Formats: sequence, C-alpha cells, structure tokens
Amino acid sequence: MTLPMLRRLLPVAVLLLGLALFLLFDLERYFSFEMLSRHHAELASWVGGNVALAALVFVLLYALVVAFSLPIAVVITPFGGFLFGIWLGALLSIVGATLGSVALFLAARTAFQDLFRARAGATLARLEDGFRRNSFNYLLFLRLVPAFPFWLVNIVPALLGMRLGPYAVATLIGIVPGAVVYAGVGASFGKLIERGERPNFGVIFEWQILLPLLGLAALSLLPVLYTRLRGGKAAP
Repeated sequence: MTLPMLRRLLPVAVLLLGLALFLLFDLERYFSFEMLSRHHAELASWVGGNVALAALVFVLLYALVVAFSLPIAVVITPFGGFLFGIWLGALLSIVGATLGSVALFLAARTAFQDLFRARAGATLARLEDGFRRNSFNYLLFLRLVPAFPFWLVNIVPALLGMRLGPYAVATLIGIVPGAVVYAGVGASFGKLIERGERPNFGVIFEWQILLPLLGLAALSLLPVLYTRLRGGKAAP
C-alpha cells in the first residue's frame, strides 16, 4: 500500500479505532440513564455555574460521538435537554451533530470515494448524477425520517459525490425536528428521576410525533418528484 493511500485512509482508521476502543472499554455505561440519575444534582450544579464552558464541552462531545459513530447518539440529545433546557439543548445538539456529520463525511469522501467509483463504474455514475441533481432534497428526506442509521446517512452522500455545502445545510435543517423532540424528552428527566421512573425514548415513533416528521419528509421530496415529472414530459 502506497504512502498517499495510507494518508487517505488515516482519517477513517482513526474513527474506526475510536469506535473500537469505546466498545472495548464499555464506555457506554457512562452515558446511561442510571448514571445520570446518580449524578444529576452535581451535573446540574456544574452546568448552572459554567454555562458557556458546559455548552462548549457538550458540542465537542456530541461532535465526537457522531464522528466516531458511537452507539449513544440517541441519548446525548435528551441529556442536552436535561442540562440546558429544550431550546438551548436542541440548538447545541444540532450544532454538535452537524459538525460530527461533516467530519465523518469528509473522512469517508477522502478515503473511499475514488475506490467506490472505480468498483461501481457506470452504476455509480448514474446514481451520482441523480443524487447531485436532487441531493439536497434526498438528504433532507433521509434526515427527517428517523428510520435510517445516522452514520449511514453521513457516509452515502460522500460516496455519491455530494458537495459539502449542501450536505451541511441539509443535515442542519433535517435534524432540527428530532433534536427538539428529544431535547423535550430530556427536559423532563428531572421530574422522572425524582419519581424513580425511566424516560421513554420511543416517543419519537408515536404517531403524534412521527406523522408530522413524515409530512415534512414528504414535502422535501416534492421538488424531486417535480423534476422527474418535468423531465418525463420533456422527453421525446
């Protein structure tokens, strides 16, 4: 393997190593509801006296969680709602998740885009052409519908040649609804802890929440459908 190839693979290798170490040392246990219940008073007190520093630490932590594809992203946004309230918690989560997504996007594009294109050939060329023409709306749809793994949605646009600017904007906009919902769940953690209850993270899949998200996702696909219909009419 040549030195340039090693340099291209280095970012992804670092991210995979981080994920492996996280799983190996079982660090997930430090991001559980039980751990939060045990230390919620100390956390709330520290955040209350160091809001700016706590916000910066939270954004950096969230970015690392997303960039390394750690299996705790679903609990970080509720923790943000618990520590900072619904709106600030959601805002910090959106910033952190967007930064982490961009880092993973760049790593995947640097390491694998050329290799993926060489192996897929004409098939990838057709997919890439369609994704580029409607990339923003496709990605917005994938962000709004919480049925796809977040890490996968971060990587696929990079392999299909999406530009960084539209990717970052679509990511930022698309994660807003889910971030607000989960931050709202987290804001109620204090009362749940006092009553000895556990949070229900499945609230986002209840029809009252999921239906509006699906509606937004459908709206994001309207430009794609319009483009296809207009193209079909223009064809001989």
